[in-house]
Parts: sequence; C-alpha cells; structure tokens
Amino acid sequence: MNKGIFITGTDTAVGKTVITGLLGRFFVEHGINVITQKWVETGCGEFSEDMDTHLRLMGIKRQKIEKYLKDAVPYTFKPASSPHLAARMENRKIDPIVITKAFQNLACKFERVIVEGSGGALVPINEGELLIDIAKKLHLPVLIVAENKLGAINHTLLTIESLKKRNLRIIGVIFNRIVEQQDDTILKDNLEIIEKLSGIKVLGEVRYSENKETLYERFKFIGKNVFRLVNNT
Repeated sequence: MNKGIFITGTDTAVGKTVITGLLGRFFVEHGINVITQKWVETGCGEFSEDMDTHLRLMGIKRQKIEKYLKDAVPYTFKPASSPHLAARMENRKIDPIVITKAFQNLACKFERVIVEGSGGALVPINEGELLIDIAKKLHLPVLIVAENKLGAINHTLLTIESLKKRNLRIIGVIFNRIVEQQDDTILKDNLEIIEKLSGIKVLGEVRYSENKETLYERFKFIGKNVFRLVNNT
C-alpha cells in the first residue's frame, strides 16, 4: 500500500493548506497515525506557516511532531516566489533526493503521509525538474484542489490533463470556495462539467467559513470519499 497522498492545486492560493489540514484531521479521527508534509515552502520565516495551519486544523500541537519537523518540511525559503526562483535568490539548491528521503523517513513511522504541494501542478524546483516529478517517482496518488470561481473549468482541466500525461493516478478533485458570495449557477456547473469532461471524480466542495469547526463539518463528506478511495487500493 502506498502511504502517501499528494495534494496539488490548480493555482497558488486555492486552499491546498486548508484541505491538507482538514484531511489530516479526518484521518486522525478515524484512528490513522498520520502526518502532513510540505516539501518546499516559500514566503515564510524559520518555520513553515503551512505546517502550522495543518497542525491547528488537525488539533495537534507542534511539540508532538517536533522530532519529525526536518523531514516534514525539508525546504523553506523567505522569498515569496516559485521554489526554483526562491532557491536561486538564496543561493541554494533543492535536491529531489533530500525530499524523497524525507518522505520515506516519515512513511516508515506513520500510516499516512499527506503531502501539500507548492502552487500549481507544474511548479519547477530547478531549471529541469518539477515538484510533481518527485510525486511521480514516489508513485503518489494525487488530489487536486481547485478554487471554485469563474475560470475554474480551464484551470482544472489543464491540471487534470497534465497529470494524466504523466500517468499519475488522480484520486479526485476537491473544490474550495475562497470567498462567501458568488454566483451559485456558475459554481455548481463547474463541478458538473469538469467531472463530465474529464472523467475524474469531483469529490465535493468546501464552502467558505472563517470557523474551522464549520469548515470541518463541511469537509467530512469529502473526507469519507477520500478515505474510501485511498484505502481501496
């Protein structure tokens, strides 16, 4: 059984961090020894802000995973840019072998490792490799997070097409509402047309809320779908 799940987005700031944390909580509440991972985070200080969000949503204190932090977040950079550019600006290099070993170390200690990607699916880590290439080498199934808005159809279909081209298994698509008030006619159609055109399962939509408990209640049905799909393989 592959212990990992890779969560990618149709763009940056579509809600991957929140979905990763909510899925982590769902696994915790169903008795799974799980940890989240962020291979490369840019635009942050000494500690990963995304990991902090994961832990907050999962209800886990940082101290509990302190000894795993080096593997949980192998690379952080201060510049808020693509990983390849952030590394160049700090005169550093991102080594895929370091990331692979970090994942394998966690996979030896946890039943599930939920990896949050950086930005969209085709984000480069250097001038020749993409972050998704590491997910492929590790044979990780992929969850796609899409912001539900006008324009989501194109972004989501392009993401699905790029993953299919690389022969990655796509678990499904999760839609996320970043803002509260939008045109329901457009947003409901996004879910339907993407599933019909792509043949990929749309697992549901998480509607906007500033309350983490409300978000989790809205996510539970999606969590059940993901849990069933990843445990049937």
